[in-house]
Amino acid sequence: MVIIITGASHVGKTVLAQRMLEKYKYPCFSIDHLKMGLIRSGITDLTPEDDDELTVYLWPIVREIIKTAIENKQNLIVEGCYIPFDWRNSFDEQYLQSIRFLCLAMSDEYIDSHFGEIKSHASDIERRINDSYYTVEQLKQDNHQIINGYNSYGEKITLITESYENSLRGILD
Repeated sequence: MVIIITGASHVGKTVLAQRMLEKYKYPCFSIDHLKMGLIRSGITDLTPEDDDELTVYLWPIVREIIKTAIENKQNLIVEGCYIPFDWRNSFDEQYLQSIRFLCLAMSDEYIDSHFGEIKSHASDIERRINDSYYTVEQLKQDNHQIINGYNSYGEKITLITESYENSLRGILD
């Protein structure tokens, strides 16, 4: 089984991946690690801010990692925001049967009510660089883009509206 976890920045993808790793003992692959390895090694001139270009650049690699895990009958959690909205078009049905897709998003009301808390948990699993530039408006815009993009391809979104912990519990159970 391959579990893909995606969503906008700051929605808790990495926290969910860590909890799944602990519960299911599946190895976890962070697309951010691949991104930074390619950027720091000079293999690409893209920067961490080039989100759309990075999705196009990274997806062929991530897609083939997913296929290899499935072919080898290995469990894997793939976590990151660089999953194209039409990701299913990259796989035949034989692969899709072994993939579970999870997309996290937050409602505007949740963001308004919990923005300080959201920011305070930004480094729970990994240390983030200074993200003081990240505003309520940016978080809302990013979540709208994720919701609209994946919904346009018929994907189910786990919308966090009241409690992040309850939403995660629902996924993990």
